[in-house]
Amino acid sequence: MSRSLFRILGPVMIGPSSSHTAGAVRIGLVARAVSKGKAKSVKFYLHGSFRNTYQGHGTDKALAAGLMGMRTDDERIRHSLDIAKEKEICLEFIKADLGDVHPNTVKIEMLDESGNKTSVVASSIGGGEIRVYSINGLKMDSSCSYNTVIIEQVNDIDILSGVIDMIKKSGLAMHSLSSSQQRGDKNYYVTVLELNNSPAEIETFVEKLNLIKGVLKTTNINSV
Repeated sequence: MSRSLFRILGPVMIGPSSSHTAGAVRIGLVARAVSKGKAKSVKFYLHGSFRNTYQGHGTDKALAAGLMGMRTDDERIRHSLDIAKEKEICLEFIKADLGDVHPNTVKIEMLDESGNKTSVVASSIGGGEIRVYSINGLKMDSSCSYNTVIIEQVNDIDILSGVIDMIKKSGLAMHSLSSSQQRGDKNYYVTVLELNNSPAEIETFVEKLNLIKGVLKTTNINSV
């Protein structure tokens, strides 16, 4: 069984905990990437261990830091709540029961300055690694360790075949691909691609994706 060096050693980070701090920063970074706009108000629904120890372990500071674009080794993480206040970003941390999920799980609901809403559900699973399970209500399962493309599409096998063919022709390196039915609609699917290529290469690929008939929407998340 292969194991990544990242899993063995953990991330370069500001402590105290890879799960409660580094993983939380990365979850915040995902929410920032999905929203595209500047956050105005954010609610963090904290579950399990996150709920019980978020202040002592600095999970609140880590989530806020990621939301503002700080990486796991950024010295400003310790002061992120003060920085958010200076930026007039309203943060609310709510203890919650999110059901049968990993103990280190958070649901983020964000409103940006343009009035757009974003939601993310993700877990910090150890060693700084995360799993993202929902974005704006769309079910998925991604580490976001690679550049990730979310494709909302009609249920047509030709579309998926066309996507795979386009990946080959574009010379992209695909790490993983998954596709699942969404919202109880047998005609509505979401395909999640994790690609090991530069953001510029993927941006060009996404532009071509949007020209495929039956592709409804694409969301591009740079690796966190």
